[in-house]
Amino acid sequence: MNDPETYRSYRNLPHLAGLCSFPEAIKPGLGIQDCVERLKRYHYALRRIWAITLSRLTAEPVYEIKMAFSHHAYLASELITLMRDRVAEMRQPPLGLDKIPDEALQTFFDEIQAAPMEALLHGLYQKALPALREALERHLEHTNDLADAPSVRMIKMALVDLDAMQNWGNVACRSFPSVDLDDWLLELDRWLLIAGGFDGCEENVDSELPDKRFSKQAFAMDHTPQRDGRFPDPYNMGVHAEQFLYDDQFPDQDKVLMMFFKRFREIDVPEMMATILIDLAEESRDEDGSGRPWDFYRDMTRQLWDEARHAMMGEVGFVDAGLDWSALVRLNFTWSKGLNEQLTPRERHAVLWFIEQGLMSKTGKRFEWEVGRDSGNRLSMLFQDYDWADEVLHARIGRDWYVKGFESVQAAAEYGSACWDKVMTDWEKWRDEGLTGHRNWWPDLYRASCKLRGVDPDPKIEAYSESYASTRADLERIAASG
Repeated sequence: MNDPETYRSYRNLPHLAGLCSFPEAIKPGLGIQDCVERLKRYHYALRRIWAITLSRLTAEPVYEIKMAFSHHAYLASELITLMRDRVAEMRQPPLGLDKIPDEALQTFFDEIQAAPMEALLHGLYQKALPALREALERHLEHTNDLADAPSVRMIKMALVDLDAMQNWGNVACRSFPSVDLDDWLLELDRWLLIAGGFDGCEENVDSELPDKRFSKQAFAMDHTPQRDGRFPDPYNMGVHAEQFLYDDQFPDQDKVLMMFFKRFREIDVPEMMATILIDLAEESRDEDGSGRPWDFYRDMTRQLWDEARHAMMGEVGFVDAGLDWSALVRLNFTWSKGLNEQLTPRERHAVLWFIEQGLMSKTGKRFEWEVGRDSGNRLSMLFQDYDWADEVLHARIGRDWYVKGFESVQAAAEYGSACWDKVMTDWEKWRDEGLTGHRNWWPDLYRASCKLRGVDPDPKIEAYSESYASTRADLERIAASG
């Protein structure tokens, strides 16, 4: 008779495809129903983490937090997709993923979403993520590694991403110490305990609900972008980067500076895209509670994260060149501010797609990669190589989720251009109100670069002074506004 402890495979090959030992495969595990109920709760937690990071991204001034929230929203969206796919495999039509699994769990996340940023960081990274990780690890302990192998693999993948999020969050929480937050953090513990944890398995011995603190009023996303003190002139539109970049008279090695500026300026794309995602998710909802197919949100969150990566590429480019971007460059938020405050979510999406289409033209991403290649700046060439690939993906995302709503590509383009024309750029008003002088910062950046390279400035290059006073970034003329 075979004994699981002594059972041997042929030539002692790893048995059971390396998933687990025979004693582990024989142990009892979660049935389908129990497994699915837990997965739905994890899915809900990840959806809330996704929404929290996106809903707070735009109005958060600190650049590093914007970038981290972009990344964490992307990671959460990928894990949400895995959870949804796994539940769909387990005899669960309809999926019922729109249902709130527990009101206490809902309030737990409502409190975090509505909290001031310092509290939000501690609530999200010191409470929510560790509790989710604990629930996932408990799932691995409770399930059968052979029978539930697809879930086991998915959860192990999720733990890697959660660790990446947690590692950033631990450092962030040390940068923003929890002052006078102890009582609130204990209240979060109580909400979670009353919910039975993220998996519903924790024993609740306290049924008395705490009072809501930050979520007494329903949370509403702030659509107005904010920047920290390293962005002292966010209304500045005094340097037309595209005009310089496409002018044959200027050398490629100096055009690289404008490309770093253009990449870094892409901070404003996540600031705008986050509002599309949150606004559409809160609009009229379909049977699974998303308002649109989840794949739309997944793809758009991927694009949002790519744009954040591009911004960081620009930052790295300036740092690598030895240039103090906060002193020399004026990164504005006028594009995201205008779109967020003046257009509907659909109109914002139309402008985004229209711009993406323009990036595929002869003066688009291939051109920028060629500039990087010919400049001798290998970092610029590398970054533009990936930036170009990302934009090809984004064009596909636009075709999948925007163009299909029109009779033709031309109709989609005409609508996108018309939506962009609707955005009023208050050039003169911003200057008259003292919000900006639209200072031409290019000469200072160019001279600093020349000094570091040990070359004399070219007066013609130094004198560049084209602004966005009367043209869009695609060089199309716009009507002056006041």
